[in-house]
This record gives sequence, C-alpha cells and structure tokens, in this order.
Amino acid sequence: MREQTEHQPVLLDEALAALNVNPAGRYVDGTFGRGGHSAAILNALGEEGRLLALDKDPAAIEVANQRFAGDPRFLIRQDSFAMMNAQVEALGWTHQVDGILLDLGVSSPQLDDARRGFSFQKDGPLDMRMNPQQGQSAAEWLAEAREQDIATVLKEYGEERFAKRIARAIVQARKEKAITTTKQLSEIVAAANPAWEKGKDPATRSFQAIRIYINRELDDLDEVLQQTVEMLKPGGRLVVISFHSLEDRRVKRFMRDAARGDDFPPDLPVMQAQLNPDLRLIGKAVRAGEAELEQNPRARSAVMRVAERLA
Repeated sequence: MREQTEHQPVLLDEALAALNVNPAGRYVDGTFGRGGHSAAILNALGEEGRLLALDKDPAAIEVANQRFAGDPRFLIRQDSFAMMNAQVEALGWTHQVDGILLDLGVSSPQLDDARRGFSFQKDGPLDMRMNPQQGQSAAEWLAEAREQDIATVLKEYGEERFAKRIARAIVQARKEKAITTTKQLSEIVAAANPAWEKGKDPATRSFQAIRIYINRELDDLDEVLQQTVEMLKPGGRLVVISFHSLEDRRVKRFMRDAARGDDFPPDLPVMQAQLNPDLRLIGKAVRAGEAELEQNPRARSAVMRVAERLA
C-alpha cells in the first residue's frame, strides 16, 4: 500500500535501541499507526517473541492485518492504549512484558488524508476522530459547545493565548452557518487571531487542542502511564515519544515520580532504595538528529524518554 511507504516512523533506531529487544520477549506497541515501529520490533524478535499492537484507527487495523497477516508473533487489537492493561491481562502477560512503546499524537497518514479532518492545510470534513466510528466529531462538538468550554479547551490543550477571542468568533460564526469543514474553522481562527506566530499557521494551536479533546488524548495518556508499572517485568523498558509539551510534561513527571518512589519528609534519613521506586530513568531526553530532520521535518518536535522497571 502506498501510504505505508510514505509514513516515516520517528526516532525509529533510537526507539528500537531503547527497547533493548529480547528476541524471545513480549512487547506492546500502543500506537501502531502504519506499523513502522512494529515492523522494526518484529525484525528483532525470534520465533518465540510476541508483539501486541493497539490502535483506535480502523485504517491502521486494516494496514496491520494486511502487512503482518500470517505472522504468528503479531497480534493487533482495535482499542485505545488506555485499555492496554486489560488487553495484556487477557493474554496472560501481566508482569511479563519486556517493553512498551508509545508513539503519541497523530500519524502522518491521518494528517495527509483530508477526509479525516486533522489538517488545517487540507480542506475536508471537520471530523478529527482517531476512530471515526465512535464518539463525537469536532464539527458536532463545535456546533453545541458553550463558548466558555471551547475557550477552556483551546487554552488548556492548545496553550492558545487568544482562546477567548477565538471561542467567541466560533460561536458567532456558527450562528450564521454550520462549521463543517477544516477550511471554515481555520479561516475563523485566523481572522480571530491578532498576532500570528512567525513560521506557524494561526490555526495550529486550535486544531491541536480540539483534536486532543475529541480523542481524550491526554486522559488516555495519564491512564496508560499509570498501568505500565504493573505490566512490565523487572528490567522491562517503557519508551515514550511525545510531540508537544503537554504530552512530554506528563511523561517526564510520571517517570520522575516513579523513579523517586515514596514521599518521605526531606529530613528523614532514608536510602533511595528504601523509597520503593518503581522505575529507573535511562539516559536523557532524546531528539531527532539532523539526518532524520532532513528526511522527516515532522520529527523536529519529537522527544523520547525511557525508563526501566525495577525489581
């Protein structure tokens, strides 16, 4: 399929090295996308190794079924990674997973397909759902949401400083005509934004915010991070690739807290091991190198963090 060759998985070599793949191990790719990371993990696995992949997107499930059909080491489930623990438990893998990979955000094929409604650069239906078969579309939400609720989403999930102005403009515009396309929304946002950032489309933050809200991306991330410790075996690795500060802050805080362990009064004389830490931080945050950025400019905002499960 053409879209498979066009999709470039971000930090592929770095993620594979961070997972430290055991050929007979059990791994979970929580965000299959178009299978770039999954393919690399499978290439490193032996006959006894297993890989469970999850994705909300039915298009991703179709790709997985075609690309890896007949490979007994590979299992695919259409589900949010917030349900990872349940899927792992159903396989009997609890406390036995050697590595978990989360490549967050929206995939290139989703952005490039105007029919999905993720991109302000392509005119299409204002949908934005990772799974178009479930939940409320962006157009449906914007048609009925209160102005204050829209402003809150833009502010919290897009860090948009003109959130109130943009929310007001959306509510005014929908009184005249239903907002059903990405072009309509991007034009409304651009007109309401009084200070365009150099090199950034004025709709960038608003589209990000609405997409995150519609898909519960940060809620799902918080849920899966809390599950990872129980799933991983001692020495198992958690590898997370984030694409904006809202995601990365959550990942960084979770890993830091899990590596620090229990809270004790600062003047209490206890050793670090006595604080019962669950994870050990592996290295520093990793970003894409110049060679990758030349091939894939979308990797410029990617940040990878790695932690290892302690005994």
